[in-house]
Amino acid sequence: MIEITADAEAIIKGAILSFVATVNNDGTPSLSPKASLTVKNGRLYFADIASRGTIRNLKRNPAVEINVVDIFQRRGYRFNGRALILPPGNDEYTMIADWIRVTNGPEYPVEHVVKIEIISVSSLLSPAHIFADPPRSHDEIKNTYFRKYGVSQIVE
Repeated sequence: MIEITADAEAIIKGAILSFVATVNNDGTPSLSPKASLTVKNGRLYFADIASRGTIRNLKRNPAVEINVVDIFQRRGYRFNGRALILPPGNDEYTMIADWIRVTNGPEYPVEHVVKIEIISVSSLLSPAHIFADPPRSHDEIKNTYFRKYGVSQIVE
């Protein structure tokens, strides 16, 4: 089993939105946003809340790639793997469905939970990390993108 690092888990939690790529019946790519990607017990999961196309594609071809990027840090991760669709009644399904309902509300339907068997993980870095001359610190990059998006960081 490939381990999910603490940094990758923090990016997933902080970014909230991820993108799941699957393969349509005709071989074309399908990209679907997910706000339910999470790490539990070192495993990667997402919920089928309104993902009919994603689930249909994964039932036919379990190949999946997930990208998650923190838009302010301008970095993230790419997870490549195989999906296992968990039905209601499965213990892992229940763990994720309960988390979804606590996080979003009891009205959120969870049709399935998808567990990812990770084959590879690679980091994603914006050119802001690679080509800036002189190089910029993570904080400089983050502050630059807070300004570009017109947001202020909340300090707790």
